[in-house]
Amino acid sequence: MDSLATSTARRWALCSLLCLCLFSAGLLLGSRPFFFPALLPPPWEHFSRLQQPAPRPPPLLFHHHHHHHAAAYHYHDDSMAPAPDAGPGDLGREEEKQDEEPAASAPSPPRAAAAYHDHDDSTAPAPDAGSGDLRSEEEEQEEELAASAPAPAPASDGDGEGRECDLFDGSWVRDPARYPLYEAAECPFLSDQVTCRRNGRPDAGYEQWRWQPRGCGGAVGRIDGSGALEQCRNRRLVFVGDSLNRNMWESLACILYTALPDRSRARVHHLSSEHKIFRAMDYNCSVEFFWSPFLVQLETKPDRTKVLKLDQLPAMLQQVIGADVLVFNTGHWWTHTGKLRAWDHLERNGMLVKMEGEEAFSRALRTWARWVDHNVDQTRTRVFFRSVSPEHKGANWCYNQTAPIAADEAIVPWFPKSMVSIVEGSIRSMRTRAAYLNITRLSELRIDAHPSVYSINRDGKPLTLEQRQQPIIYADCSHWCLPGLPDTWNVLLLASLMRHPSSNVNL
Repeated sequence: MDSLATSTARRWALCSLLCLCLFSAGLLLGSRPFFFPALLPPPWEHFSRLQQPAPRPPPLLFHHHHHHHAAAYHYHDDSMAPAPDAGPGDLGREEEKQDEEPAASAPSPPRAAAAYHDHDDSTAPAPDAGSGDLRSEEEEQEEELAASAPAPAPASDGDGEGRECDLFDGSWVRDPARYPLYEAAECPFLSDQVTCRRNGRPDAGYEQWRWQPRGCGGAVGRIDGSGALEQCRNRRLVFVGDSLNRNMWESLACILYTALPDRSRARVHHLSSEHKIFRAMDYNCSVEFFWSPFLVQLETKPDRTKVLKLDQLPAMLQQVIGADVLVFNTGHWWTHTGKLRAWDHLERNGMLVKMEGEEAFSRALRTWARWVDHNVDQTRTRVFFRSVSPEHKGANWCYNQTAPIAADEAIVPWFPKSMVSIVEGSIRSMRTRAAYLNITRLSELRIDAHPSVYSINRDGKPLTLEQRQQPIIYADCSHWCLPGLPDTWNVLLLASLMRHPSSNVNL
């Protein structure tokens, strides 16, 4: 009995001790924070860090050549050799040749700025793009849907006078007191192709029309050369495109040059057949033109065939990165067929491909749009795309026209509507805000503003009387006289720059 009692007492003692230990442990845990091992970051957090874009490389520095002389302006030909048949002092001859046959770059040695390649069918980032620029198949499909969708109504905005207005909706008003903004004789670097009065045009009324946007008051009409200089102060404006953007470049250069208090402080640089610069030195203002009629690369192969690379932009466009204002255009050269077509083959991803012209146009614009998204810092650069400049042939022929088309007259559009939709859809798909300079309708009314038979022939000389009597062959109903309509395009560009970016026409 004694041994049984002793054993029972020991068991109770052990149980009591165990309970006391457990109770003490509970008190200890309750009196301190409970520590868990560090959690691993969720997998999407690691992926997000990988997706952060790489630092943007600094823009390529662009060097201008300054030479101080006493002349009113200075023209510097910095190209290696003059263009064939280029006359002395003629800034536009080589591009006029290119209007007949657009420049095709021959194979060249490696350059510091490689051409941009758009990897349309892969998920690899484009050159100069951070890994955050990866494109998924879903985004590709969204872009294609956007390209086929109708364009929304243009955005409207007040002009500071308490009114809502669309700069591109209005009417033409004759205003000889304000227009032209300059005289052709004052602008010595105008190309012969567009100096219509110097080429014999007898009337001057086409120079005196001012565009009046509906509901905008007089703000747009008050923009003149002095205002343009202030808008250009400490800015670099670059036009990229075909001869119609060259038309616009010449116009703005003349507006600025003729307004300078000291014209000896102006410079014109001709760096190559594809690149021109006007500089107003006292205003630190630079206006440039890059010849690129397709926006994508046209290259001449060793066998002399011409290939249009739909997924590649010319290397020279790397030079426009960092500009304050970029104005692009393309369109006319895509409509040419037969012997007038500029390319022999189309290329994509290094392979020759066959596709219809509109599909190729769409591919090229998608390449351009992605290049802008990958290379343009929209906190620094304003991007514009100028809509198609109309031709006046066929039913609306420019020959012998001396006044604009009345607003209620019928206009037969010449540019395919489907291609306009492609342009607008491409702009809509961009991450970068691109304003749409929709000058098409207001320009369609200006049937009177073309050179017609007051232009030049292939030899760079004004048309002879005999040639003027053959307008079906010689009339130029594509380009525009200067002074003339492109001056209004530039006034609208400057008016757009004065607005907040969100107030412009953004598709």
